[in-house]
Amino acid sequence: MYSGYTFAMMSVFGVEIWCARGEVFSVYFGMFSQLGVFEARGGRLGRRRPLAAATQWAGVPGSLAVVVASIGTTSFDGAQEGAFKGGIEALGGWLLDAGFGAVAALRLTDTVFLALAIAAIAGVYLLGVWGMRNIGDAPSFAQLRSAFAHTLIPIAFAYLLAHYFSLLVFQEQAQFTYLLSDPLGTGTTDLFGTAGGGIDYAAFGARTIWYVQVVALIAGHVLGLVLAHDRAIAYWGDYRDATRSQYWMLAVMVALTCFGLYLLSVSNR
Repeated sequence: MYSGYTFAMMSVFGVEIWCARGEVFSVYFGMFSQLGVFEARGGRLGRRRPLAAATQWAGVPGSLAVVVASIGTTSFDGAQEGAFKGGIEALGGWLLDAGFGAVAALRLTDTVFLALAIAAIAGVYLLGVWGMRNIGDAPSFAQLRSAFAHTLIPIAFAYLLAHYFSLLVFQEQAQFTYLLSDPLGTGTTDLFGTAGGGIDYAAFGARTIWYVQVVALIAGHVLGLVLAHDRAIAYWGDYRDATRSQYWMLAVMVALTCFGLYLLSVSNR
């Protein structure tokens, strides 16, 4: 069904336009590609300055919603077994007592807390934008809201890396050993001689994983501040106003960093 929907939209809007702006996975991974140094130019591979492409990314309507949802969904995924666990269990129990079925209660509960996580991320960002709006000869709130959306891309990637790093390490060990040689799990196939391999859970200890997560979060927020500083200089002619505006973005980055570290600390208990 999804393939049929995708092909239909490509026929209506064009392959390139739909993949760039409408197809979910292309848009999602394309957002993160804006941080890289490689790009396609006329069918050829080229190089560019790191982070340079991100400054033009938010020109498409809905860009802010995409990056905020990226951070919010990852936050929810990490918090549902940690910070949100008690609330999810309480609301789920209340819904069951109210007559909802088990599946409906689970779906509704997860939807509520997912929406809360996304709303919290959006609220922090919009509060920072509101603060910048009151600095000097600032553009409109709507213009600032869109203009600084790209500064959240490194944070979205940092949350993604911090949350899924250990899964990536362990899952890929399975991917390139027994899953590669025996993809159907029959026990009789060994295409590449690695069917007897397994997952080495001692490859990375809990402390190493924690350090990777912390470094990823801090680095992502620092890069977000770099992008925000660059955009502020372009919008405020007076460097003093530009600097003052970034106090608000600094508060946003610190709040998101603390939130991410809190989620990691609770989930790692």
